Amino acid sequence: MDCVGFALGKSLPAARYRELKKLHGKVFMYINLITQLKNAQAVKKESAKVVYSKRDEEVLEVLKRGGYIENFEKKGRGAKRILDVQLKYHDGRGVISGIKFISKPSRRFYTGYKEIKPSKSGYGIFVLSTPRGILTGREAKKIKVGGEMLFEIW
Repeated sequence: MDCVGFALGKSLPAARYRELKKLHGKVFMYINLITQLKNAQAVKKESAKVVYSKRDEEVLEVLKRGGYIENFEKKGRGAKRILDVQLKYHDGRGVISGIKFISKPSRRFYTGYKEIKPSKSGYGIFVLSTPRGILTGREAKKIKVGGEMLFEIW
């Protein structure tokens, strides 16, 4: 069996290593999505176009339910699919005023439903990746499921 060695003396089968390497940039694409939305709002754009991924679509659905974006829709076919996101403003200012990424590629942060607290005294939301999909902190606590805490938005 072909193996790839690491500095710590551990090794992975070469096929598994290639599979993980392919996923490397895709697992945390939501970080790019959220940053693009924040930057687009900062320059008062009406909409933002981002590359499609199923996980990004789930994150946008949560942001729509939370009132942070107006709407979004899938456009295109195959490899050229994009998500067209309609940004939301209140009194001329972007609704997204801050973002804090909690789970990062270098450090994952998992939490149980009992440890989920309100974000910014109820003015923000935590977004979690759970076995039931991407949920807000309130939704995860309500159905008693924990998971990876992705980011906080207010």
